[in-house]
Amino acid sequence: MHPVRVSIPSFRSENNSIEKGYTVFKIEVLMNGRQHAVEKRYSEFHALHKMLKKNIKPPEMPSKHVRNWVPKVLEQRRHGLELYLQTIIMENEVLPKIFLDFLNIRHFPSVPKTESCGSFETESEELSKLSHQPVMLFLRDPYLLPSTHDTFSNVVIEGVIHGVFYPDLQPR
Repeated sequence: MHPVRVSIPSFRSENNSIEKGYTVFKIEVLMNGRQHAVEKRYSEFHALHKMLKKNIKPPEMPSKHVRNWVPKVLEQRRHGLELYLQTIIMENEVLPKIFLDFLNIRHFPSVPKTESCGSFETESEELSKLSHQPVMLFLRDPYLLPSTHDTFSNVVIEGVIHGVFYPDLQPR
């Protein structure tokens, strides 16, 4: 199973006064359990195809010249574009950055598509470590109010707690 899955479940026609009508395809993207949708016109698929040809050998695109107003032809184009995206995913060990950008996927450098982001079987110990450093360290529970004998009470914590739990209470 691949961590990136795409489908094009639907399309819609757009008409406006500036340009002639066009079709927008809804692409649903599922990656690492998170799903989002992007909408693209055929011209955007065509531009992606031209850019991909510089780096990889992409599959064939559905025909550019169709009568957009015929629903059966639009359904064939939708299916063809869906197969196009799925074939790119299946045939490439590392997905090109331009492809990930097209699908609005944040990319991770040199992570093959067959690895899952939580797998300790294929990742080295170094890769599985967190890449950030702690910002703040509390020596005691920051959500408790300071004891009454504490001469230097934490004004910030006290203010936050009073603001959240006692918003009507006036400050001291």
